[in-house]
Amino acid sequence: MSISLRDADPAGAIAGAARRRFRQAIAPRRGLMALALVAPLFLFLLATFVAPVATLLVRSVDNREIGRVLPHTAKALHAWDGTGLPDEHAFAALADDLRSGSREDVAAVARLLNTYHPGARSLLIRTARTIAQHDGIDAPAPRGRLVRIDPAWNEAPIWQALRRALPPFTDHYLLAALDLRREASGAIVAVEPDSAIYRDVLGRTLGVSLSVTVGCLLLGYPLAYLMAQAGPRTARILLLLVLLPFWTSLLVRTTAWAVVLQNQGVLNTLLAWTGLIDPGHPPELIYNRTGVLIAMIHILLPFMILPVHGAMKAIPANYLRAAASLGAPPRKAFLRVFLPLSMPGVVAGTLMVFILALGYYITPSLVGGTQDQMLGFYIAYFANQVSNWGMAAALSAILLAAIVLLYAVFHRVVGIDRLRIG
Repeated sequence: MSISLRDADPAGAIAGAARRRFRQAIAPRRGLMALALVAPLFLFLLATFVAPVATLLVRSVDNREIGRVLPHTAKALHAWDGTGLPDEHAFAALADDLRSGSREDVAAVARLLNTYHPGARSLLIRTARTIAQHDGIDAPAPRGRLVRIDPAWNEAPIWQALRRALPPFTDHYLLAALDLRREASGAIVAVEPDSAIYRDVLGRTLGVSLSVTVGCLLLGYPLAYLMAQAGPRTARILLLLVLLPFWTSLLVRTTAWAVVLQNQGVLNTLLAWTGLIDPGHPPELIYNRTGVLIAMIHILLPFMILPVHGAMKAIPANYLRAAASLGAPPRKAFLRVFLPLSMPGVVAGTLMVFILALGYYITPSLVGGTQDQMLGFYIAYFANQVSNWGMAAALSAILLAAIVLLYAVFHRVVGIDRLRIG
């Protein structure tokens, strides 16, 4: 009959059971402590990232402003099928809403309604101003009074636009961000060619971002290789030069490029002095795509160099020595050993530069022309100048979708877990 150690040592068995009970007792406390440690970071991300993104997505479909200012009109048009003209009650409801609404609210609604029906802004403001002057709108026939103010009220398109604009949530802005619109019948069609701009802007944004990424890679990889192979002192000096632009604001760096690239600027003056160009006909380096690419590549180049340099520094030097000892020439050792091992840094830098370039708008605004503005410019325009938050949010949602799609493609092809930032 065999006797186990536990039976032979009852004191040890009791001590082991006590330790297990102790671990079980403190396990919940450890979980609470871990939760308390990550709670500040979680709340910070929730307040600065998750909540703004969620608000952005909601604003891209939010349409409650028009219904808030025109509540009686929304109720009157709810039962209208959209054919012909609404009944007399809808005319009276619109007149009542325009009479009771403030000038600022009516102006905001008119601006939003103009995105559904061109010309609606001036029509609504003119009608509201005439009603405010008590132009007999209190008469029993509000339809005739509105038509007398403007004959457009006797036409179906303006009422159909009102009906489409009154629901609290709409896909109008998201469709407009893709150069699409919804007809009165509900069908989704493309906008007129002379009004289609956003798909071209999105393509331009992707094209410029791709060009900047390729330029940063072509310039950054050799410099990162030089930093990785140089001695400690030279590597520190080169790293300092790479980090030096971060000490200057983005606006100052972009403005400096405007000075350098102008027709009589530093670069053209230097080229003319060396005889490479005709001083009377200097090349156009600013307010075009050339200036945008030069300035953006200069600004984003460190974001390519640093990940690539970090990946290169992590490659053991004896790998190349081993390849040389096996008879591989330097070029073959680089292509077969060093380059594949540095690819995680290359992919990380490429992803970082491309995503950052997608959201640029200050640099193209200062050194680019009218045909070089990217999607960020239009987002800032709708948010800051015309206060059309729905359109700004829709364009932002399209840009966010492009970034998420890019991330998914990288994760599918490369694997995000293989990226090396430094």
